[in-house]
Formats: sequence, structure tokens, C-alpha cells
Amino acid sequence: MSKPAFSFEFFPAKTEQGGQKLLNTYDELNKLAPSYFSVTYGAGGSTRSRTLDIVQTLCARGDTDIAPHMSCIGDDKVEIAGLLDHYKALGIKRLVALRGDLPSGQVGMGELPFALDLVKFIREHSGEHFRIEVAAYPEMHPQARSFEFDVDNLVNKYQAGANAAITQFFYNADSYLYLRDTLEKRGIDTVAQPLIAGIMPITNSSNLIRFADSCGADIPRYVRKRLADFGDDSKSIREFGFEVVYRLCERLMSEGVPAMHFYSMNKVEPNKRLVEALGLSA
Repeated sequence: MSKPAFSFEFFPAKTEQGGQKLLNTYDELNKLAPSYFSVTYGAGGSTRSRTLDIVQTLCARGDTDIAPHMSCIGDDKVEIAGLLDHYKALGIKRLVALRGDLPSGQVGMGELPFALDLVKFIREHSGEHFRIEVAAYPEMHPQARSFEFDVDNLVNKYQAGANAAITQFFYNADSYLYLRDTLEKRGIDTVAQPLIAGIMPITNSSNLIRFADSCGADIPRYVRKRLADFGDDSKSIREFGFEVVYRLCERLMSEGVPAMHFYSMNKVEPNKRLVEALGLSA
């Protein structure tokens, strides 16, 4: 059985100290030989300058591919075209194309209101230069009318030119496998256009619950109960969290997952520990 590929997500640091920590984290995780690092982009481009800065810095710091997130909501085509041209000039070869969240107080959706529109525009503007990854939701996007509607949207993004999809994080492997099987039935070749499993390490119960509640991801009842039982025992939370995520990844690997994308939270541990324990690193 071949090893799945793996990659990491970063978010732009807000402070100089956080920026240095991010670079140190990059240096450590890059030693594991990931396929790429993605860099997030705030609601309505709220972290645009910081995203551009860290993307440019990481491109110059190593040879590993950097995949900037691009959101379209609230932006116009001229702005997005300029960003695409800038990334192409930097040597960027892959993007994560997202709708993004509407910033508080903003009313207009922009010229490209949905990720599907963004995928189409990237292909129209830049042809096949970029490898495009989009978002997928094993447990359904919280704003979707139904699971079928959500799958329709994902299929449309693949058909519009997306090369792969990265899932929202999940802890129920069956939700990922059901989505993958559903895509296959809808005619998507998930070998050629893979469904990448988004993996969120567990290190802090309150942060995890807040993230999950905001994006519609389910935390199994037994996980919530155990985390509550541990209270402020951070060491026990980390050890339990590692076991939960390790077993999830093992199950996914046994089912032939093509790749895993770790939501690193700009930390070396437990991402490094998971990758090494799973035998993914070179």
C-alpha cells in the first residue's frame, strides 16, 4: 500500500513574534518533506497583505510548493486577476479556491460570489497554470440546503476545473468515505481528482469546540465527554487527542486515502508527531 501524500496549512501571523514562530514551524515541518504548505486568507481579504507577505517569504525560504488560499466574496475580477498575475510571477503553481466568509458589516457579495465562480474565473484568466484545490464538507456545509445540494456544488467545482478538494476537518471516517463514494457514483474519478482528508489535531478542548461549532464539524460524543472529564489537564488532552487523530488517520490510510492536509495551527507539535508515527515522512 502506497503512503498518502501530506501537507500543512498555516495562517498569517498578526505579530512579529508570531511571524518568527511561523518561520521556525515551517523550517521544522519542511524537514518532513510535505507536498505543499497552504496559507489562509481572511474574510473578504482581511489578511491580504499578511498572506502575500508570508507567501512571498516562504517561496524564497524553500523549494516546497506554497498554495495561497484565495477567497472571492466581496472582491472584484480586477483585484482577483491582479492577485493571480502576482502569484504566477512568484512561481506559485497551486491555489486553494474558496468562497470565503463575508466580513462583518459588508453587504455586497462581489462579482464572484461563490467558489464555483472563482474556479471558472481562474481557468478563464490563467488557463491550466494553477493546480486548483477547493473545499469539501463530509458533514455538509452549514449553509447548504441539503447534503445532495452540497454534493452538487462540489461536483460542479470539479467539473469547472478543480484538480482536488480538501475536506473540512472531521473525526468520523465514515463521513469522509461516504462522500468519496458519493462522488464516485456521480462520475468523479477520485484518483484523478482526489478528495484530500483535512485533519485537525486535538490539543485544546475549548478551541476545538469553538472551531467545530463555527464550521459545522461534528465532534463525536465520546470525544466531547472525555475532553470535559480532563478539565484543565492539558497533557491528558494532548495524549487523548493524539490517540483519536492517529486512529482516524490509520483508518483513512487503510481505506486508501490519497492525501491528508493537516490544519497545523502554526505549531510543530503534534503535527510532526502524527506524521512520523504514521510513517508518512521521507
